[in-house]
Amino acid sequence: MILTTERVDRETFERGTGWALRPEGACRGDVCVPLTAAAIRDDAVDVAAVAESLGMPIVRHTKALAALGPASLGGRALTSATAPDLVLPDLDGKPFDLASLRGQKVVLVAWSPY
Repeated sequence: MILTTERVDRETFERGTGWALRPEGACRGDVCVPLTAAAIRDDAVDVAAVAESLGMPIVRHTKALAALGPASLGGRALTSATAPDLVLPDLDGKPFDLASLRGQKVVLVAWSPY
């Protein structure tokens, strides 16, 4: 979900993340995660507060632009915006260490036929 503000309306958050915001917390299917009282006020969602409860990383490009990553409650998504150590061959077959780009914004595109 791309963010241009730190607070969004409930409908925008639900549509962008797939999490329904209910009195018992943020829910997806049978899973509900309690939220703090500050997470939702006057039908506006404090994205950072909800993201912390759901284990969703926020990657900031500028103060006015950020991306909200997927929830990691099931342990299958990254718990932060930091990529794991990864060394793969480049186009010439030489090893390329992803860590050499640490501190820079990087987009990884992955594909698999399986």
